[in-house]
Amino acid sequence: MDSILFEKQGAVGKLTLNRPGKYNSFNREMALALQDQLDACREDESIRAVYLTGAGKAFSAGQDLSEVAAEDGPELTTILTEHYNPIVTRLRNIEKPIVAAVNGVAAGAGANIALACDIVVAAESAAFIQAFSKIGLIPDSGGTFFLPRLIGYQKAAAIMMLGDKVPAVEAERLGMIYHYFPDEEFAEESWKIATTLSQMPTQGLGLTKRALNYSLDNDLEKQLAIEDQLQSNAGQTEDYAEGVQAFLEKRKPVFKGQ
Repeated sequence: MDSILFEKQGAVGKLTLNRPGKYNSFNREMALALQDQLDACREDESIRAVYLTGAGKAFSAGQDLSEVAAEDGPELTTILTEHYNPIVTRLRNIEKPIVAAVNGVAAGAGANIALACDIVVAAESAAFIQAFSKIGLIPDSGGTFFLPRLIGYQKAAAIMMLGDKVPAVEAERLGMIYHYFPDEEFAEESWKIATTLSQMPTQGLGLTKRALNYSLDNDLEKQLAIEDQLQSNAGQTEDYAEGVQAFLEKRKPVFKGQ
């Protein structure tokens, strides 16, 4: 059984973490397969948005600890440098919008991989857990980078150190995620977001993502310069010309991602 399922629907590439019997916990095979599928989504120009979700009851329970505990299991540094860090850098560097559709529990690396995506939505019954402190580890997979920026130092420190479960409703209130949906509406509503993004000006969204990435380190002066540069790039796209023409003609624009 493939550990990552890929399906293209319209201009959306759907990636499903597919180890439901293990709550979609990551082993080496699944981590490398996800990297490969993300690369394929980046290179396929017909894919204009990515939708990442989990099979079964969970989004991902994080690392499969049975792999680590095995006699020939990978070292922690190998897991980070070869498995999770390359996933997170791909999620941030693919200049297409990525929606994390958290259908169930997202724990450990599973939670932080979700938070590295551009738009995170969750089913009402889902929850996020920084489970690392329970086994004496620190949050990884970008967690110590993204979570404090999303919700502030105090909340992030408490959630990470105490290992509290954060229900989807609370995650939205804190600003950890964009939105939660009732379970019965989650699949349709989360997919609708990805579909909407796939019909928007893809290059403009990609440049927006690049600007947001720069903003994590820049001061105001540098960020204004980046906005100037990237706005110039966006202004040369076919979608910008279409957007302006559609506005003048008072019609709905038809963007092609060019």
